[in-house]
Amino acid sequence: MAEIIPFRGILYNVSKVSGEDTVAPPYDIITPEYKEQLYNKSPYNIVRIDFGKELAGDNGSENKYKRASAFFNLWIKEGVLARSNTPGFYAHEIEYEIKGKLKKLSGFFGLVRLEDLGKGNIHPHECTHSKPKADRLNLMRSCKANISPIFSLYNSPGKKASEVIKRVTGREKPYIEAKDTDGAIHRLWIIEDKKNIEAIKNDLKDRAIFIADGHHRYETALEFQKEQSAESREQSAESNPWDYVLMFLANISDEGLTILPAHRLVKGIPENPVKILSEYFNVEELSLSEKVEDSIAGYEHAIGFYQHNNRKQYILKHKGAGLDDLHPALRGLDVTVLHELIFKKLLKITDIGYEMNIKETMDRVKNGLYDAAFFLNPTKVEDVERVALSDVRMPPKSTYFYPKLLTGLVINKF
Repeated sequence: MAEIIPFRGILYNVSKVSGEDTVAPPYDIITPEYKEQLYNKSPYNIVRIDFGKELAGDNGSENKYKRASAFFNLWIKEGVLARSNTPGFYAHEIEYEIKGKLKKLSGFFGLVRLEDLGKGNIHPHECTHSKPKADRLNLMRSCKANISPIFSLYNSPGKKASEVIKRVTGREKPYIEAKDTDGAIHRLWIIEDKKNIEAIKNDLKDRAIFIADGHHRYETALEFQKEQSAESREQSAESNPWDYVLMFLANISDEGLTILPAHRLVKGIPENPVKILSEYFNVEELSLSEKVEDSIAGYEHAIGFYQHNNRKQYILKHKGAGLDDLHPALRGLDVTVLHELIFKKLLKITDIGYEMNIKETMDRVKNGLYDAAFFLNPTKVEDVERVALSDVRMPPKSTYFYPKLLTGLVINKF
């Protein structure tokens, strides 16, 4: 079973700095322009640690990872960052709006004991790329900390932990609060009461944990654990700090989750793609006045397609064949149909880009930056759970969990 424990988190000292000025979005969605804005917000913004600048003249002894460690240790020395006195969990609530509807995502930060993926109770659902893992590993080596959390899910219909979090967030003033660029409000509370801690631990002790966002960070933590174990001269039965990783855990049963699709932009598309696709798909042409995202939303399984050459858009409805070699948990997913059947088998596409915004996706094709775009409906959370429990993985960027967690609300220092 997964082991989840309280910890003494590193928090910003709100008597010295503002949460609004010091937290930041996840590093992988920060544009160069927004990075500058974050640098200018505060000399203590977490971006200087989590996603620092690369400077001319950087080398093995002077680089963004060394600077991250120096900032981290200096801010602790100055009291801008401070460690909690007592081990605890950290309740977290994000109040956000999506398609005109107000929602709340609630959960908590805790430490989860590392397990090899697919061999215990911690389950991935997506494939990953190697480059982000190398960057995160260098940061972890330098800072000896989990700077940003992994976003994970569990499913507890009884909602015992959820009830604790609801009580805490409903009665107490948050320790820190900040608004992100989309207007979502992020709030954090400290849970130190032993009864509440035990109630949370007991609710999750037999639960499977599904990594929603942060596969790179989890695999990095496993690699760091191996490195530290190899360097350790004494083998102890006691757990080491690097045997655990910082996670935000949300209950699927709370229904506060939103999954958005990441659309695909492609280059190198063959001639007559519609003719090729029609063997495995019923192809329906749309008028240019119709919105492709609204059109595919009306179907259980449908993929939108827009081509630069003829400026036409289509709905592709899979006939069901062509994926017999895949695991059953993957076979019925639109994102798998797109990658395994359309990209690999039919159109032989390898140059793939990703974009969340529909208009931006369309514009890039219209402007000739890409040959075509494919549009997806969101992956369902039950599909994520099913795939993860089957020990198989979806293609990269199959899910975009929204809203994104902010970095800097709480840090785990080894």
